[in-house]
Amino acid sequence: MNKAEKKFRLYAILVIFVLLTVLLAVINGVNFTMAAADADELTGMLADRQGAFEHKENAPDGTEAPPRDKDFRMGPMGPASPEMKASLRYFTIAFSDKGETVETVAFNVSAVTEEEAAEWARSLLNQKTGWTRGTYRYRVYKDRGTTFVTVIDQGRELLPSFRILIISAIGEALALAIGWFVLLGISRRIYAPLEEADRKQKNFIKNANKEFRIPLTIIGGDTELTERKYGPDDRTRSIRRQLGKLNELLDKLGSVGVFDDGDMSPAEVPISEYLAAALDREAEAFASRGLELTADIAPDVTVNADPEAIGGVIDEIVCNALKYALSRVSFRLSGENGYALLEASNDADLPDGSADQAFDRFTTLQNAKEDSSGLGLSSVKQTVRAHNGRASASVSEGIFTLRITL
Repeated sequence: MNKAEKKFRLYAILVIFVLLTVLLAVINGVNFTMAAADADELTGMLADRQGAFEHKENAPDGTEAPPRDKDFRMGPMGPASPEMKASLRYFTIAFSDKGETVETVAFNVSAVTEEEAAEWARSLLNQKTGWTRGTYRYRVYKDRGTTFVTVIDQGRELLPSFRILIISAIGEALALAIGWFVLLGISRRIYAPLEEADRKQKNFIKNANKEFRIPLTIIGGDTELTERKYGPDDRTRSIRRQLGKLNELLDKLGSVGVFDDGDMSPAEVPISEYLAAALDREAEAFASRGLELTADIAPDVTVNADPEAIGGVIDEIVCNALKYALSRVSFRLSGENGYALLEASNDADLPDGSADQAFDRFTTLQNAKEDSSGLGLSSVKQTVRAHNGRASASVSEGIFTLRITL
């Protein structure tokens, strides 16, 4: 299975995971929010009646309580259910301003004793409302100098919500598993024609490469014989240059495919030495073109990569600068946080801005030469990405800069 197919499956399952997670998070979030709202409605009902469903004629401090409605709203379900008074598990403790227990206003719960309930309520005196001990909802309120703490047990009411949460998690896991197996079949059907097209394309290029090599070899041999007999001149040198360009183009075309799955053999690559050697080889070419060359190469910078592939990347970057620079070229290599950072800059007749399109296959920038194939930097990015690196290009104040991180 190629890398493109793997990425398709991973991205597709990631999208499914995100969508399901958001959907189920919203459903469960709303569910628990509604459960909290129901609990707050109940504690509000109790607060309106000084902490108990039974009507209190006098306040805990002995003063006369104002008249209150004896009946609550009635409904078929939820906090307004007529069965709520009999089924609600709760307690209400009244406290003085000093935090001393004044009275147990109501106590209809079996999980704790009245003494434990009083201590529990005292620990909530500085709060307002919320959840305590997981499934208990509380409300703290004052009435004529007395502080009331009402705690209701919502465990039974929250049980369906927790079940929905568990079912949601299990359902999401099953959906992801099913989705993955479905994607196995779908991706095969999608990528099988593309892989066949890639195979045919590579075979065609391979055969065409062989067919082109034969006449190029003959032309090269005839040119060599002519130079031996009559000596080299401008015409034979021009033929050799054009042969070199054609051979280079054929080499690049051989790497073109729908999928970029080249085999690599990673090793410790001394990239500092590779760059220095490449610049030494092209030093005369830079000088002959009148280009000012500067290099700042940190010693002993290494990367774990395929040596041949990294060598090709460096050679292509150096040749790109040699081909398109107007008057000066600079290279900088440094090791930062375990990564190798290579920057190649040259002056160019290009507008400011991002120039990442330079990496697009068969794409050339405005300053491209007529013999540019648009494959050089494309192969650079392809190789860098295969090594989990990054490649970018930008133009600022007439300076074109390539940045490679490996």
